[in-house]
Amino acid sequence: MRVAHALEARAGDEFAKPGNLVEVRFVKGQSLSLTAARLLALMILTAGGDAWEPVAHRMRKADIRRGHKGNERISDMLEELHRTLFAVDDLSWRGRKATKRFSLIQSSREEIEDDGAEAGWIEWEFTPDARRLIRESETYAVLNRQAVLGFRSSYALRLYEMGALRLYRRQSVWRADMTAIRAAFGIAPELYKDFAQLRRKVLEKAKAEIDNLAHFTVEWREVRRGRTVIEIEFTFHPKATPAQISTDDGALAGRAAMTTVPSPTLPAPRSVVTGAKKAADSTLRFPAGSLQYGAEPFGEIARTHGGGWARDLIADAYREQMGGRLANLTGSKLVKSWTGFCQAFAARRGRP
Repeated sequence: MRVAHALEARAGDEFAKPGNLVEVRFVKGQSLSLTAARLLALMILTAGGDAWEPVAHRMRKADIRRGHKGNERISDMLEELHRTLFAVDDLSWRGRKATKRFSLIQSSREEIEDDGAEAGWIEWEFTPDARRLIRESETYAVLNRQAVLGFRSSYALRLYEMGALRLYRRQSVWRADMTAIRAAFGIAPELYKDFAQLRRKVLEKAKAEIDNLAHFTVEWREVRRGRTVIEIEFTFHPKATPAQISTDDGALAGRAAMTTVPSPTLPAPRSVVTGAKKAADSTLRFPAGSLQYGAEPFGEIARTHGGGWARDLIADAYREQMGGRLANLTGSKLVKSWTGFCQAFAARRGRP
């Protein structure tokens, strides 16, 4: 919730979703439609750092509709959120392993408009179970509002959240068996029983959307026993520079390929620009030691884009994230990658 408050203060499109809510799974046979999943994301964005508090949260209907003429779909989405059950592993009163089932929304109110005007609000409260998950979450995913609203598949949105949660861990991997994957995606038991169908209808479509809309890309590896796929291992890779999505429903309708628009960045001081230009014509490599002295342009880039965090702290995180790939990264590509990492590091952590 501290991260959520920090992102709220930036007044940008990024918001934090608690890791416990990202990893909560659907009860067998249930899932959220894309529109309901978007609404839930907007609710979390709106509640921000106060999501764990036992208070009502409010949002304009206009922020949900995004161009739709009527409000009837909002009622459908709210009702879907009320009746969808989620599950987490828990303990019974005897201390034994148990599955806990619950809903996320306790109550909601939707204003009734007599004159058909565009004005209107909804109000809701999270359930005590949802608030406890939010309060106790020690991890978080940083999501982009425009990316969330740009997805055309609920499976892609779900995988995007999973990737954003794991992207900057020591191992940016999600590995699960087929039962856990179907529960995480909310895939109904009667759908995609053949793995080739699941690959084509779920995984390939989700990958295409994520690679275009998200600030990272995704790959997966199929683990087989004989000819049967028993597990899938997803790996998430940050893009060289952070990206934000600028799109709307009409712009993407009927379009097969979606375009990533780089986010605006703070203007770099002259020394950084000069250093970047020199790097483009050289085989500049990332320093192995401290960035405090004699490590330009990397130290100055960290100072400008790192949000006030210690240069060497960001550098250590960058080396850990890049691993063996860092040895092959030089020149202008290295400068772009380092600049993007510093910006992403600051966005994730807020101010020190």
